[in-house]
Amino acid sequence: MAVSFLVALLVAALSVGVHGRQTTVVPRSKFVPLRPASSTLSIQLTLALPPTDVDGLHAALYDVSDPKSPNYGKHLSKSEVEAFVAPKPDSVKAVTDWLTQHSVHPEVVSSSGDMLRIEIPVSKANSLLGANYTEFEDKTSGTTLVRTLSISVPDDVEPHLKFIYPTTQFISATTREKSSFQVVTPPALAHKRQTLPQICSVDVDPECLEDFYHIPAAPATASGNSLGVSAYLDEIATEADLDLFFLAFRPDVTTIPDFSIVSVDNGVTSGNGTLEASLDIQYTVGVATGVPTTLYSVGQPTAQGFIDLVNFLLALDELPLVLTTSYGFNEVDFEGAEDLANTFCDAYAQLGARGTSVFFCSGDNGVYSFSFNSTCDATTFGPTFPSGCPFLTSVGGTQGFTPEVAAPFSGGGFSNIFARPDYQSTAVEGYLDALGGTNAGLFNSTGRAFPDVSAQSVNFITRINGVFGLLEGTSASTPTFASVVALLNDALLNAGKPPLGFINPLLYSQGAVALNDITSGSNPGCGAQGFPTMEGWDPVTGLGTPDFEKLLALVMGLSA
Repeated sequence: MAVSFLVALLVAALSVGVHGRQTTVVPRSKFVPLRPASSTLSIQLTLALPPTDVDGLHAALYDVSDPKSPNYGKHLSKSEVEAFVAPKPDSVKAVTDWLTQHSVHPEVVSSSGDMLRIEIPVSKANSLLGANYTEFEDKTSGTTLVRTLSISVPDDVEPHLKFIYPTTQFISATTREKSSFQVVTPPALAHKRQTLPQICSVDVDPECLEDFYHIPAAPATASGNSLGVSAYLDEIATEADLDLFFLAFRPDVTTIPDFSIVSVDNGVTSGNGTLEASLDIQYTVGVATGVPTTLYSVGQPTAQGFIDLVNFLLALDELPLVLTTSYGFNEVDFEGAEDLANTFCDAYAQLGARGTSVFFCSGDNGVYSFSFNSTCDATTFGPTFPSGCPFLTSVGGTQGFTPEVAAPFSGGGFSNIFARPDYQSTAVEGYLDALGGTNAGLFNSTGRAFPDVSAQSVNFITRINGVFGLLEGTSASTPTFASVVALLNDALLNAGKPPLGFINPLLYSQGAVALNDITSGSNPGCGAQGFPTMEGWDPVTGLGTPDFEKLLALVMGLSA
């Protein structure tokens, strides 16, 4: 039944439409058509217009991020970034005139004007785009999405649009990690640990991270410092859980810091503490103590929600200097929707150009896919998204202290969409040479390689809705590394220096000496052997884990 319905939809897609360029797709088998979408259903469409000079944006980002550049650290202003990505006036006119002819009036939803949004009933969307919007079920998650197999855009409008979303893009919503949660009893409150390896092999708390990575316990003091935490899927953290977490694991802090919550796309701002948000907040506020921290609660768990958050931030005069995100997608969902993927990535380039360090978790199923329980239905390795974007920092996972080794679930590999950036060529080529023919044909050896760095990711003790438990995943390592960078920014700001911003060019050119190289372990996934760790960069733990004191010496010695 589903197959015959899909064939009928494809026939309709090829036969119905407006005059102009037609885009038709065949979705992957996990997307099963259910029924035509209700004609009265309201649908939001985002229309992205081509930027004026995206190559100029990339060049400017690298110019202010390369420690060898005379412009290192001279981050761009809001208006300077907007000038690169603003659409040309003729594009704005062509698209708005087309919509107006159909009595549709768009809203500008980005500060640069490169994204418009309309909200219309499905019947109007079908007429406007020559579409046939249908309800599809994602068999792997059980969720439903409304998409069309084909759209047509007039010939005189098509050059002025990068994409319209959601139309033919079959991208599953971001999902919660299926982390294990083991309820535990916290240790007695107020003694200084003397035997780090023995205690921390049972559970990891902020003091373990401070001792092992030489992170200062003293609260940050610089004015103008800030740290942002992304939250999706109705995840929320509470002050009550944070207070008890501090009483148990940061007894040295006399005044327990709070955090702010900002809603984007009607994200939740209250409720019982949940797993992911509690972990993220407790290991940012609890490690980068004293750095003002904001939880950005995003109501849309889709690609639109991720872009909406970036557009919300880019509209601010003052950005968070660090942004950490413990959610993501499978890159395969973006294949065939490369314009959307590139726009996604360029949004993070804008943040970096303005001085924000952007961190994403690398995923929790080794070389294949995003979550611990991902369906093993591929014949090649499956990179995660947006870790393949070259304008952000991807964080993998480690475990253990004597020695510290790769966590077997640490996501890593090579993008099939984004090419390898020059800043990582030497490190990655060295790994590939040593790897030889291992895993040949299972990955794109010329793609952007990830992760870039890593950190502890197993047995993080967390207070969630009144209960202490242990969590694992790159969702733990990512806020940890982000907190290290927030504290480095604190020292830089107090010294009158600019924040780090996009750190990858620095890490790959000079940072390896300030990181702990992880040379034991691998990241198997779905029965595959995965990639082995090696000396230097590898697609399991990146360049390694942080040593705050060495990183501090490195960044304070830069000329910016």
